[in-house]
Amino acid sequence: MDNAVFNQQLFDFLKNSPTPYHAVEQMAQRLEAAGFERLDEQAEWSLASGQRYYVTRNDSTIIAFQTGHGDPVKQGVRMIGAHTDSPCLRVKPNPELFRKGYYQLGVEVYGGALLSPWFDRDLSLAGRVSYVDGKGRLRDGLINFSRPVATVPSLAIHLDREANNSRTVNPQTDIPPLLMQAPEKDAVPFKELLAHQLREEHPQADVAKVLDYELSFYDTQPPSTVGLNGEFIASARLDNLLSCFIGLQALLDADSAQPAVLVCNDHEEVGSMSAEGAQGPFLSSLLDRWVGAAQRPRVIARSMMVSADNAHGVHPNYADRHDGNHGPLLNAGPVIKVNNNQRYATNSRTAALYRHLSETLDLPCQTFVVRTDMGCGSTIGPLTAGNLGVRTLDIGVPQFAMHSIREMAGAKDGYTLYQVLRRYIELESLD
Repeated sequence: MDNAVFNQQLFDFLKNSPTPYHAVEQMAQRLEAAGFERLDEQAEWSLASGQRYYVTRNDSTIIAFQTGHGDPVKQGVRMIGAHTDSPCLRVKPNPELFRKGYYQLGVEVYGGALLSPWFDRDLSLAGRVSYVDGKGRLRDGLINFSRPVATVPSLAIHLDREANNSRTVNPQTDIPPLLMQAPEKDAVPFKELLAHQLREEHPQADVAKVLDYELSFYDTQPPSTVGLNGEFIASARLDNLLSCFIGLQALLDADSAQPAVLVCNDHEEVGSMSAEGAQGPFLSSLLDRWVGAAQRPRVIARSMMVSADNAHGVHPNYADRHDGNHGPLLNAGPVIKVNNNQRYATNSRTAALYRHLSETLDLPCQTFVVRTDMGCGSTIGPLTAGNLGVRTLDIGVPQFAMHSIREMAGAKDGYTLYQVLRRYIELESLD
């Protein structure tokens, strides 16, 4: 696989993954096509040497792993972690708003979204819908309207002359998306609209009544290559579906000799404290079922986690927001993220291993440290390290516009990280 093919497959993945549920579905399809066997958490597992498996939780978190041909106690496990969620607008439980003949939906901001770019975009709606069928059984289905069905119009500058100087965004009053023109007396209840969409997308489904949903608005503009020389890629949800795709592709393309795990957690953007988040027990319980609770400490002692989450590239218009010696450039390689206050879990040994692999493959890498007078973000790295006791590296592709509705990264960096992670999975020893 070369860089161009890698980016085209990435674009296909991003376009078809508007929500964590869709991202997990896409990953599961690719894993099954590669021969991975699906496991059910409720069933008893009988894992064999040299086999490849995957399991999901809540349809929004996925773990794929290969058992390898040897003993994990002696070989350790090569772990890669990422997250499936991105900041967005989520539809409220009772969302219908009727004002001046317009039908709008109330939304809640999920995660630390940059709100201004959500205005004047062609928005669609996707997610999971829970319903009862004709026999009274509870069922779930994924929906994706795909086409533009909503927008958040800006207020004209004539009505807010200070818009370019001091406009703020009130998430309660300013961003309910406009769905249609419909007086309240003529409007179809939102859940009935969802039932209709379910029946259209899943003709075999016997949808009697929609009971609940978890739905997100998203920008319908597809991923693209940007720049006079095609230097950049632009898309929604690069943070952090780019890392999910990199980890998935590395696992698919690596040989199956060594024990390895890819975990893509939901809820990173809101703290990871959930059954399927990185602070939950999903990964540790999987390891117990694989190697046994008694042996897990020995396995962890020989293992390593690479937490892959995008990094802040130095913005040419705001270069002073970076430490002068640590301003990652797009297309100059993945970024090793360091924070001595443990917002990132990198230490000198894990960083050295990555640098060694990069040098062996003649590939570039960079380092990021936040300015000492600024706060630092975090990742699933410290959470996983703290839960499992596993040595961890935090790394990511540098990008612009993090948490915007549309983000930008270098066209080369994702492929570079993929090559190094593929080699990492194939290492005979992590010592």
